[in-house]
Amino acid sequence: MENKKLKIRDLTLRDGQQSLFATRMPQKDIDALLPMYEDAGFYIMEVWGGAVPDSVMRYLDESPWNRLRTISKAVKGKSLLSALSRGRNLFGYVPYPNSVLEGFYKEAIGNGLNVMRIFDALNDIDNVRDSIKMINDLGGIPDGAVCYTVDPKATDEGKKSGFFSKLFGKKDAEPEKIFTDEYFVEKAKQMETLGAKIITLKDMAGLVTPSRAASIISKLKANVNVDVDFHTHCTPGYGLASSLMAIINGVDILDTNIWWFGGGSAAPAIELIYVFCQKLGIEVEANMEAVGKIRKELYNVRKNLAAFDLNKDRFPKEFDPLTDTLPAEIDALFDTAIAAAKSGNEEALLNACHAIEDYFGFPKPNLLVKEAEVPGGMYSNMVAQLKALGAEDLLDDAMLLIPKVRRDAGLVPLVTPTSQIVGAQAVNLAMDRKKGNADYSNKSNQFISLVKGEYGKTPVAISPEFRAQITGSAEERPYDVSSYREPANPTLDDLGGVSLATNNEEMLLLALLPTVANTFLRNRRKEEYDAVKADTAEVETETVATATVDDEPITGEVFRAPMGGRIISVNVEKGQKVKKGELLLVYEAMKMENDVEAESDMTIKRVFVTTDEVVGTDAPLIEYER
Repeated sequence: MENKKLKIRDLTLRDGQQSLFATRMPQKDIDALLPMYEDAGFYIMEVWGGAVPDSVMRYLDESPWNRLRTISKAVKGKSLLSALSRGRNLFGYVPYPNSVLEGFYKEAIGNGLNVMRIFDALNDIDNVRDSIKMINDLGGIPDGAVCYTVDPKATDEGKKSGFFSKLFGKKDAEPEKIFTDEYFVEKAKQMETLGAKIITLKDMAGLVTPSRAASIISKLKANVNVDVDFHTHCTPGYGLASSLMAIINGVDILDTNIWWFGGGSAAPAIELIYVFCQKLGIEVEANMEAVGKIRKELYNVRKNLAAFDLNKDRFPKEFDPLTDTLPAEIDALFDTAIAAAKSGNEEALLNACHAIEDYFGFPKPNLLVKEAEVPGGMYSNMVAQLKALGAEDLLDDAMLLIPKVRRDAGLVPLVTPTSQIVGAQAVNLAMDRKKGNADYSNKSNQFISLVKGEYGKTPVAISPEFRAQITGSAEERPYDVSSYREPANPTLDDLGGVSLATNNEEMLLLALLPTVANTFLRNRRKEEYDAVKADTAEVETETVATATVDDEPITGEVFRAPMGGRIISVNVEKGQKVKKGELLLVYEAMKMENDVEAESDMTIKRVFVTTDEVVGTDAPLIEYER
């Protein structure tokens, strides 16, 4: 039975800008939109969490707390405000103790947050249990998100080469399916039992096909008693068609973006959803006149984000569903899509939706993501890693090894941070084989932690033999949150003897993202110090390492950062003699730790960086001579 009303969760201010523009939307652009958002009538506005707390401090030098407060004040309770939380990992990449989780949740709800969407990269219910309870106890609305993923498939290339039979001991056959409809429904039922007030099917890579959207959404509606939300992306070309199928199969809430922030690697545009719903006789619970005002202003906002826009020269056509008349052949495509969806003709449905998106000028489906069935960001990270290693020719090999790494590591879903971990390890495995080394000779620290059990329980148990091979022990060892140490809050003698963090909000930022928050908070203290000492203080600006360190020209050979990131450890010093293969330093980039090793015997002339320093792409790290 079709719903007569469809609630909308608008993602524009969080997931929309994160998916398309690297979360670089400054507060001034958000402020320009907020007066119109008050009247938009969205059921939920997603405005916080995910990459926002990190990115607004790291790249915009802005306060995530001020962002939440400002939006809450402007919306005046007319829409629920939501954030995305990675459960035990919160908005970071490692597990945190309950004291940190509760502190953040309490402060967020106190500053106007209503809904916390909670997911775990492994779909480990134990990793979301405490968060759901805390949000309920604090008066918020816990939204339990089940992460969608697919079983590795045997590609034609893999079958021809005997790849899967070699990996799994089965002749040209795919292993038993794990991620069935029942798997997702069971996870949803467990979350509802724990107290989730909304259940979301979270399709972060856009891999839910229309047929799977129909079967899973209909089964969720039959098995849970709370609202069901569908969240997807258009990356591989399923998003619009699967959203239509979810609507027809009774979904309560649909995640969308406003026109200029929709499509491509983001969720579908609400304007296209509105056209479908008008034809279906379903009321979209949003004020489309107010949406139109936001859309008009959002065009200029997107123009301001051109530096981060991969499609800056290919904007969609302007479209107002309230006033514009579609050409007859395009209007007919919407009817064709609806008829195909109702009859279960997936091919016709996809063809019609792709033609609609093509007419309006939205990005075409990413066929590589579609065929490889991996998130676009995971693929980009693998390309960057191979480029840094000078081994771009191994990309196909690394992609073929993803199924093996996933299965060895317990068939983990591919979502942050596990997608980055699996992708990086597949690259390492391809490099091992090229060098003639045994598999898993080179293991990342995150992969070791994953196999050890520190990220939680994997969907399929990891064999004790493999765990022993990777970690040195066959025993599963969960992350010990009691080992967490609250970061220091140092006194800044150079800035008048004040503490780095001056209130609970700032202490929470320091606890969650110590490196990024350290720089951000120091900037705030410096501003305050300079304001008091304006007549004598000289403004100083922290910069990343450059090629003129110490004003001494570089004369030797140099290791440079292939990607921007943070220095985790420096293992050498000036004048030290090192042997080929020795570890020089470790830096974090693309959410992964990267080892820099000596390519030959050498003597260190200079080290340009220090622990915790943030460096840009191509910044010099170490100068040496052979």
